[in-house]
Amino acid sequence: MALAFPVTAFPLTAFPVRVLRTALAALVVLAALVVPREPLGLLALPVEGLLGAALLLLLPARAVRPAATVVGLALGAVGVVAVLDAAFRSVLARPFDPLLDAASVSAGVEFVAGSAGPLAAAGAVVGAVLVALAVVVGVTLSVRHLAGIAVAHRRTAARTLAALTPVWLACALLGAPVASAGAALLVRDHAVQVRDGLADAEAFAAELAVDPHRDTDGLLSALAGKDVVVAFVESYGRDALPLVAPQLAAGTAGLEAAGFASRSGFLTSPVVGGNSWLAHATFLSGLRVHDQRRYAALVESDRTTLTSLFGAAGWRTAGVMPGTTREWPEAAFYGYDTVLDHPALAYRGPDHGWATVPDQYTLAAFQRAERDRPHEPLMAEIALVTSHAPWAYVPPVLDWAAVGDGSVYADVPPGPAEYGGAIAYSLDSLVSWVETYGDDDLVLLVLGDHQPSAAVTGAGDTADVPVSVITRDEAVLDRTDGWGWTSGLRPDDAAPVWPMESFRDRFLTAFSTEPDHPAR
Repeated sequence: MALAFPVTAFPLTAFPVRVLRTALAALVVLAALVVPREPLGLLALPVEGLLGAALLLLLPARAVRPAATVVGLALGAVGVVAVLDAAFRSVLARPFDPLLDAASVSAGVEFVAGSAGPLAAAGAVVGAVLVALAVVVGVTLSVRHLAGIAVAHRRTAARTLAALTPVWLACALLGAPVASAGAALLVRDHAVQVRDGLADAEAFAAELAVDPHRDTDGLLSALAGKDVVVAFVESYGRDALPLVAPQLAAGTAGLEAAGFASRSGFLTSPVVGGNSWLAHATFLSGLRVHDQRRYAALVESDRTTLTSLFGAAGWRTAGVMPGTTREWPEAAFYGYDTVLDHPALAYRGPDHGWATVPDQYTLAAFQRAERDRPHEPLMAEIALVTSHAPWAYVPPVLDWAAVGDGSVYADVPPGPAEYGGAIAYSLDSLVSWVETYGDDDLVLLVLGDHQPSAAVTGAGDTADVPVSVITRDEAVLDRTDGWGWTSGLRPDDAAPVWPMESFRDRFLTAFSTEPDHPAR
């Protein structure tokens, strides 16, 4: 369709307007069919254009305009989905899901609002809607224009189509990339995506029905009396390790000097580039939660989580969520006794955007609220968010006595606002917290939630994240002997890699068995 118009059908006097208009319409339709899916871009020959042109040429004249309108609207919608696919692949390493990604879009809007303000977020939404409408309208008008030209000059259009069709067939048989069927494959892939999603919902319901640790006696008995803290470091993925190698080496040495030992391995996150809540849900529930459909089913179920199992075994449970600024009904599902969200953390420092609370302040506020006072054994999940893009404010690690209510950060100049520096700050804050406040009863698990977008590091196609256990208690480390983890905070490249969803049950098995039967 994009190539089935007769350039020679126009007199030269019409060139300045009619020829340019037709050429522009052809480029718009061609772009909708092949960009950004095809490596050759506008040099590709789309089979959908040939089929569309053939269809319109076969129709009676009175049916051409309505049919062209329907084809144009459909092709415009395909073009919008193709752009969304490209955006989601570049950030989240997966295609756009039209049924499930409203949560990702809303999370993106919240991120823009937190980073650049509500006006910028509103502008981004309005701009995106206008662009989508412009694409659909522009493609539809272009298809209608080309259809009118083709029907007005049927013989020339039919000859052009007859010449290009064998070219496409020959290129397809030879495997030449010029033969494109990207738009059709896009529609097929998303139809399969919807079908597979519905099937996955049934499979996940079956997984939810099986909970091997429900009503099990003696869970976590090997950690009796311990404060167990799980610290998620935002976007701390395998690709970060070379960037923070000095900090990991210094952190390992500092911990050893303070009497702590550490071991590290890898977990494979269900997500890349964002949607951190899915990684948290996966880690705590022991089930792979890679999309919003699974997440919604999970939090509406009675599945036990690592948090709720600690609570049932006698621990006080806390969620420390500096990025949570509104009601969080899922907290009840996870089994937290208390949630230290952004308001509860009482941060009085400057607002630097979405990840406004520095990680050291989060740890200091948690220490004051929970560990400094007499308390029963505590299990806490802490989200450290300074390493969340766009790293608007990465401060140095301060003396802990100076942190106070956070107002000190108004006078603290930031370090370099870049990914590696932000991860280094988060890790340095954690190590310093352990060195300052750690004791014989502390067991700290440190892990990343997901890899950053590939655009950030320019490396890697893995979803692996580091995970470390830190403690002074040799008996606790003995329970991990069967894990094969690397000594220190940096796992070897050959360290074991487990699916993140497998950690819950491995951890429960390791710390719920008799002392003479360590980790299995």
